Amino acid sequence: MNLLSAIKTRPADNIALQDDRRTLSYGATLAEIATRAAQLKNISCAALAMDNGVEWILWDMAALESGTVLVPLPPFFTPAQVTHALSSSGCQAIIEPQGIRPLPYPPAALPHGTAKITYTSGTTGTPKGVCLSRAHMETVARSIVEMLGPEYAGIHLSVLPLGVLLENVAGVYAALMAGARVVVPPLEVYGPHYAGLRQALATTRATSAIIVPEILRSLMLQVARNGPLPDLRFIAVGGSKISSTLIEQAQARGLPAYEGYGLSECGSVVTLNVPGHTQPGTAGRLLPHVDAVIENGELVIRNPAFLGYVGQPQSGPYATGDLGDLDAGGYFTISGRKRNVLITSYGRNISPEWVEAALLSQPEIAQAFVYGDAQPALSALIVPGGDPLSIPAAIARANLSLPDYAHIGAFHLTPAFTRQDGTLTGNGRLCRDAILKTRLTKETAMTFYERLRQETETARQELYSVPQLIDGLRGDISRETYIAYLTEAYHHVRHTVRFLMAMGAHLPESKKWLHEAISEYIEEEKGHEEWILNDIAAAGGDKEAARAAIPNLETQVLVSYNYDYIARKNPIGFLGMVFMLESTSVQAASNGADAVKSKLGLPQAAFTYLYSHGALDIEHMKFFEQLVNQIDDPGDRAAIIEVAQNTFRLFANVMRAIPHERSLKSAA
Repeated sequence: MNLLSAIKTRPADNIALQDDRRTLSYGATLAEIATRAAQLKNISCAALAMDNGVEWILWDMAALESGTVLVPLPPFFTPAQVTHALSSSGCQAIIEPQGIRPLPYPPAALPHGTAKITYTSGTTGTPKGVCLSRAHMETVARSIVEMLGPEYAGIHLSVLPLGVLLENVAGVYAALMAGARVVVPPLEVYGPHYAGLRQALATTRATSAIIVPEILRSLMLQVARNGPLPDLRFIAVGGSKISSTLIEQAQARGLPAYEGYGLSECGSVVTLNVPGHTQPGTAGRLLPHVDAVIENGELVIRNPAFLGYVGQPQSGPYATGDLGDLDAGGYFTISGRKRNVLITSYGRNISPEWVEAALLSQPEIAQAFVYGDAQPALSALIVPGGDPLSIPAAIARANLSLPDYAHIGAFHLTPAFTRQDGTLTGNGRLCRDAILKTRLTKETAMTFYERLRQETETARQELYSVPQLIDGLRGDISRETYIAYLTEAYHHVRHTVRFLMAMGAHLPESKKWLHEAISEYIEEEKGHEEWILNDIAAAGGDKEAARAAIPNLETQVLVSYNYDYIARKNPIGFLGMVFMLESTSVQAASNGADAVKSKLGLPQAAFTYLYSHGALDIEHMKFFEQLVNQIDDPGDRAAIIEVAQNTFRLFANVMRAIPHERSLKSAA
């Protein structure tokens, strides 16, 4: 029985689909599908670009009914990846919230019987189009219903993007075949990092959901804080390698989490643990329709559910590249991968060589090794090609050329990889296993200062990507923008000594040993605000007008945040602000001053503040590193990291608010 036939067997008045705008019964769903199928009748291939919602599902099933090849576009694709998917599949149209829009691409040669082309996130920047038949997708959905049984057909909440095959087939198709209600809110309902997932599950009284490991971690914290979810009966967790400990911890919190394993080439799910049939530590049992064996340690699917890739038909068994064992009961245990592909805990497949190439395109980086399997973000071991202080900005530039899911979130500096120490092959390639064994443990045994740098890397890179800062480092700003920058600098720098005095006054007795360091900082910082005013005058500005000016709201927020944190939370946290300012000065001050002075022809006297901080803060950072490494209280360390992360972001806002030629042109 196919999907639409199964829908027809359900009571017409039962609720089938629901989002934040409307609710459709099974009977109404069939009528809506028919209406849309008529609109697709003369379109051989169409892309679908919508947020999660009832409309997405209706158009998806209408394409099945009309025989239109559908190309779902995941929301995390870059514009270049979207263009590749549209052109390589030969899409004639794209279905958007505004309607159907024609596209200029010529038809592509697709395997006979293709109903859907799912583009994976790709092991490189170019996604790979997996061609699936309707029968194969429906077979996967039926197998899931058979394994779970009809008693689990309640309310399914769509959590993952519908453009991801796991949610599309294993979630929506299986739920509708079983007669469940599918609740499919827009993705924004869940908020950043899925912080609103528990609330959504509780409000909808969902009985099932599909998530990836990183979302499960977030949900566990939400349940620990806000209480259990008694309606939930089944959570499938897949998309990447999962720690059995994570599943155990989730179940201990009352979350019915069960591990599964799947591939786009197999129509999503291959193996699944389900209530009553689960084997802890495994990825679950083969679905009833799957015929698979282990050959030379690799899982080989003898009846894969795909017709081939776009431009590359498939015939015969499919070697998955995943290593492991199948026991007598059909339970699969994953031990590793044949290739070097990394899979983040958000389920994104990434070739480390691709990201390494982006890093190595930066002249400041001599060598790079990318890792991060089963982690929320990638990390890298970096061999500098010159000044180590230039590495954060180099990584930020490399990240701009990569999709969000392939960004480097943290890095560690490391000595050169060589043939002599076994980390390079004879032809100069990285020996990945050797690096993992010999470098990673040592390089990641961090001091607190190193941890502070790592955990603020994302926020630091956000600051370095602000157009005003980028153009300032190039000298590509006007005199007015430079004076506006100095004016805002005056209005936060004039508080630095007061911040330090407030920090010292609020320290508890046990932390008074920091007074000596605070006194040194105060001596160094006295009068810096006057340097800034003199620079304004030397640049042709009115320093008294700057002194009397009302600072931008963003500057006021930065200042107020620090006073509040010192007085209300933990005064030691202010060292995070110190770190933000001094590390930014080291990175940007002197280089920016040289570039702006040269471009604008301003005198040296207009750059006293920047030049002094570029030089002073190199020494300050050495002092700062020694100081924070003496702080061993976990609460104090957490406060420093929190303030550093927040002030990087707040200072980025300060920079963005400065009037700037490029932003004015964009607005026009």
